[in-house]
Amino acid sequence: MSAIESDTGLDPAPAPSAGPVPNRRRTVENPRFRRLQHLHTALVTGLGFGGLVTAIALHLFVRPVSATALGIFLLFFFLVGMGLTIGYHRHFTHRGFKSSSAFRALLAILGSMAGQGPVVFWTSLHRMHHELADKPGDPHSPNLHGDGALNRVRGLLHAYIGWTFKHEVPNANFYARDLLGDAPIMWVNKRYYQWIALGWALPAALGGALTGTWYGALEGFLWGGLIRMFALHNMIWWITSFAHVVGTRDFVARDLSTNNLWMAIPTLGESWHNNHHAFPRAAILSLRWWQIDISGGVVCVLEKLGVVWDVQRVRAEDRDRRALRGRGPAVAAADPGSDAGA
Repeated sequence: MSAIESDTGLDPAPAPSAGPVPNRRRTVENPRFRRLQHLHTALVTGLGFGGLVTAIALHLFVRPVSATALGIFLLFFFLVGMGLTIGYHRHFTHRGFKSSSAFRALLAILGSMAGQGPVVFWTSLHRMHHELADKPGDPHSPNLHGDGALNRVRGLLHAYIGWTFKHEVPNANFYARDLLGDAPIMWVNKRYYQWIALGWALPAALGGALTGTWYGALEGFLWGGLIRMFALHNMIWWITSFAHVVGTRDFVARDLSTNNLWMAIPTLGESWHNNHHAFPRAAILSLRWWQIDISGGVVCVLEKLGVVWDVQRVRAEDRDRRALRGRGPAVAAADPGSDAGA
């Protein structure tokens, strides 16, 4: 078993201080916490969609969208997207590489700007997903709603957005004790809403500075702030739903995760989801030359610059051992003696 397979990032981290772990429940049994989480979901989803509707009206009846606004959108989609993909996902959740406290805090701040929850919550929820992927308890599996076309549609709707309003709240004391004991990350975590606001203010300021107008600031706010947030939400929702139904399954995993070339660029490389579930700690998800992984490419550049180190990669012998013979509609399978799908 390789290092990548034996350490999925789900093993309970050592307690921050001596003594027994106070709470071993996987979820928080507190209705108030659940209501607050679902209110947060409704708020950020509504704001993102509202920004999109506002921009459509603005560009239909006032003036067309400017190249500056589109450039700001792409810039912040990339920067905040990196906070999600290489920060929240590959580093904090799966420990795919190491870095300095300052750079880790920067990644956590950028990820927070996405409006998908504080870093400790997001990490806990995603670790719970990997532990229970496509099994009862998975917060967003599309494959637990029964057979037939209607149930498949119900499952996809649940996995795309429905789950965000009804999922259980994961217990960070169980899933993310490594982060609870990390003072710089907890400092970022406690200021989550400030980072969301900063993620709106920066593109607005950039739009105003580049155009010298209040209209440019408004476009920057809409495109680099609200619409960017809405786009990144949909990027993640595509992964939680269709990437467990549509596509190829190239490697043995304990779930129905899939790979999709056509979504590789919009998801910054996250659409190699079967690769990821087969080798969860891998920081580079492109396992063939033609598999585009923008986030993995950024990790490689950062490694060359010395910003990150101990980057986890899939060894050729592990890739060959777990390869499915004949791609396509393979069922989820277990590899005896391995927890690679966890």
